[in-house]
Amino acid sequence: MPSKVPLLLLSLLSWFGTSHCCLRDPASAYRFTGAVCRLTYPAAVVLNEKTTKVIEAAFQHARYPSMKGEKSLLFIGKVMYGLDNLEIHNLSIGQSAFELHPGEGIAMEISNVSAVFKGTIQYGYGSWLVNFGHSVDFEIDSQIDLGINPKLYCGNGKVAADTTDCYLNFHKLRLHLQGDKEPNWLKKLFTDFITLTVKLVIKGQICKEINKAANILADFIQDTAEQFLTDGDISVDIGITAAPVITANYIESYHKGLTKYSNKIAVINESVFHPSQLTEDRMIYFWISDQFLNPMLKAAHQDGRFQLNVSGEELTTLLRTNLSTAMPEFIRKCLLDSASPELRLWSSSVPYLNSSILGTTIWVQASGQLHCESQGTPVLFFQTDMAVDITTSYVNKKVLLQGHPTEISVFRAELPLQDQQLYDEALEFIKEAVVKIGTPKVLSVLGVELTRLLDKQGLYQFDLFNPEVLPRDGFVVIQMDFGFPHHLLVEFLKRTLQ
Repeated sequence: MPSKVPLLLLSLLSWFGTSHCCLRDPASAYRFTGAVCRLTYPAAVVLNEKTTKVIEAAFQHARYPSMKGEKSLLFIGKVMYGLDNLEIHNLSIGQSAFELHPGEGIAMEISNVSAVFKGTIQYGYGSWLVNFGHSVDFEIDSQIDLGINPKLYCGNGKVAADTTDCYLNFHKLRLHLQGDKEPNWLKKLFTDFITLTVKLVIKGQICKEINKAANILADFIQDTAEQFLTDGDISVDIGITAAPVITANYIESYHKGLTKYSNKIAVINESVFHPSQLTEDRMIYFWISDQFLNPMLKAAHQDGRFQLNVSGEELTTLLRTNLSTAMPEFIRKCLLDSASPELRLWSSSVPYLNSSILGTTIWVQASGQLHCESQGTPVLFFQTDMAVDITTSYVNKKVLLQGHPTEISVFRAELPLQDQQLYDEALEFIKEAVVKIGTPKVLSVLGVELTRLLDKQGLYQFDLFNPEVLPRDGFVVIQMDFGFPHHLLVEFLKRTLQ
């Protein structure tokens, strides 16, 4: 049974950028796929609320060409006529309905479209008895049903929609000439002309404008997605690896997910995606491979994103945390006697992430320096190898990271200004401080920075309901329900009507 859907359904999957290679068989493309988007049937309920606005934009933005014709009539001679300045008024849209046709496409119906078309008819007729011209304003009352059968395909490496299978059914098309002075034969002639000619012109222009609107919408969402996935010198190529798959319950698209940084691009060729890894209970799913995430971590590391400086009162407060290991005296002296003690932390190797059904683990080598005052030489330098189990959530539009170190070793510690006999004492303190103070602090700051980055890209403007981040073997699933942000539709309509 048909159910409601919007035109936006055609373009939501274009949230992912361009590439230039698509495999014909989706199954053969799985191993090259870094990210998958599954849009399920319930999502159409939300998107349907926006459909009529897009259809209205297509009708209102359509430009109708002037039309000319001629007809020979007994006793009158040749009648020449033209229709100019055709405009649409009093537009109203009824409802939209759709069906997903597995392996084929989407069948959409827009019913009860009411509109008044206004314009001017220029006409002239003559014989050896008469030869003169006239013009008359007119209105056309119309009642239309619109049908579109779009096909989704791979176009230049992105999700594209072919909407050329488009038709209009006219339930009413009534011509009103201004004034009652025109002869009945003239009204009948123009009524026939409207019936035979204007229907074709309106159909052609409306279907053309819908196809144009779909392309503009796809480009608009694609541009928005590319901006969302770009920060500084880091970006992602998420062109599709195969044409989208349509079933009775969802539309699914497959994307490369290749990180680009410093004129280099990542490679994915051992992805583990399979459709059975996703369900159909939520509105939208994002499947993200570890092979997508690890190059992003590498790029962030190379771009110097994983650095943290803590100083002054904030540092002193942090190190007041109760630890079982006594704080070495030289560290205590640095904190108390220095006006601006500073701890500098950074990743000294490329982090590596591994997801499993038990959770997500990140291995990283971290380095740190403790400075007192503005001394160029630190009083303490250390390096650690760590493995941290991390859980990620998105609550109240904020990213929350929680973690627990499962492995830690301090393999290097230097005390340039201290007696090396303090080495063992410092080693034990560093190890416990990293676990109980450093890791929670770093994750807290990372959560804040990720939230800031997502806010910068506009994620806070979306209504996301109960988002979940679920680690699995070699990939992560993000699933949620959502409300389509009104501001995006407004921006799109502004662009369309420019």
